[in-house]
Amino acid sequence: MKKISVKGALTVLIIILFSTSVSGKGLLFEKSEYTSRREKLMKTIPDGIAIILGSQHITGYDEYFQNNDFVYFTGVEIPNAILIIDGIRKESILFFTISEREARGEGISLDLVKKPKEYTGIEKVYSYEQFSSYLYRLSSRVEIFYTSFIPEELIRECSREKLNILRNNMMLNDWDGRLTRELQFVKLLKERLPQVKVEDCSKMIESLRIIKSPAEIVLLRKAGNIGVKAHTEMIKATRAGIYEYEIASLFEYMCKKEGARDLAYNVIISSAGNHPYLHYYKHDRLLEDGDFLVVDAGPDLCYYDVDISISYPANGKFTPRQREIYEACNEIQKACFKFYKPGITPAEIGEMAKELLIKKGYDLSKDVFQAMMRHLNNGGVSHYVGMAIHDIGGAPREPLKTGMVIALDIYAVFPSEDLGVRVEDTVVITEDGCENLTHGIPREINEIEALMKNKGIIQTLKEKELY
Repeated sequence: MKKISVKGALTVLIIILFSTSVSGKGLLFEKSEYTSRREKLMKTIPDGIAIILGSQHITGYDEYFQNNDFVYFTGVEIPNAILIIDGIRKESILFFTISEREARGEGISLDLVKKPKEYTGIEKVYSYEQFSSYLYRLSSRVEIFYTSFIPEELIRECSREKLNILRNNMMLNDWDGRLTRELQFVKLLKERLPQVKVEDCSKMIESLRIIKSPAEIVLLRKAGNIGVKAHTEMIKATRAGIYEYEIASLFEYMCKKEGARDLAYNVIISSAGNHPYLHYYKHDRLLEDGDFLVVDAGPDLCYYDVDISISYPANGKFTPRQREIYEACNEIQKACFKFYKPGITPAEIGEMAKELLIKKGYDLSKDVFQAMMRHLNNGGVSHYVGMAIHDIGGAPREPLKTGMVIALDIYAVFPSEDLGVRVEDTVVITEDGCENLTHGIPREINEIEALMKNKGIIQTLKEKELY
């Protein structure tokens, strides 16, 4: 891991000292952070305005979360809000309507309701009911309206994946045929304001979100620390004879105990015959002696996620074959990590990692390495991570850039042996290298076996007859 420069350390310290607490009711970041994001989008739309739709009221009894794009530009969690970013006049306009009583019930700061301009740093704020008339007036002087054509991204969602699901289940369904909310909005804009050109700005937003600011990296590091604690306690508590749902529940408890509002995605636990199903989340097996687990889980901390996967034996002792496949996976991950830095492509990382492994004496023609060769060829670079676990931007294959946050993910499945293995961390590219944001999980075999000799939370509670 590369050392953080003195300048970088000072930046982090300043952010920690002066940013709003992540557990408070204020904006997650300083107002200047959101202003800077809006200004960057303005520069990409000098000929028009962008319309960012906020998420609507929820229909059930879950907690309300704003969609990622809207909270990215405003930090505001009010339902049914709309943001206009004017690239011509270089100003932003926020529309929302909420009563003080409703705001209090949702835990929304009354300062946002009473003093929205001061609270958000947004130049103009109007009621939601004024949006239509304002838009019609804009259409007399603005020729291009930009808005996102892809579905909003809510908690535990990934927008591109969501689009594919909605396209198949709804848009192309012979007995449905509805448009997504976003495409319906585009359709209405074109029908009601035919003189205005409507264009997609999702790629513009994507390019901004791919590069994380110092403030975002501080928050992701904190999310990483929470995930590391939760995974470590889960490993320590695992034994043959307990159910997968017990350790999944322990992971969620630890994350929320440490301040996470939710999980980034369902806790994935694969064991025995479930190893081929990489997103298996039913937690329905009673762990047996000899089982080998792959657990893929991460917290969501104030709209920011980390992605972590671990692999270990249920009984705390690796068999020779488990040791062989795990060591290969872990060594590939460590080799790739050494070469992460700006300006290098994932494919180039893969070639250098292979050379390093060969120098260390590993035979890459063996089945354990061949099973993971696809990931090794791409340097372990799996996907972007950020406000979604599979963050917008997909799988990076171009030269890496400072501020990119990616999943370093190596895995393989051996179905005939009821075995699978996965080692995954969340990594940020720094000015001179990289940083593992999820550093601290026991990764070496001797570390894992030593940890599992200790009593976990489940065993301690059972001893006290409280479980």
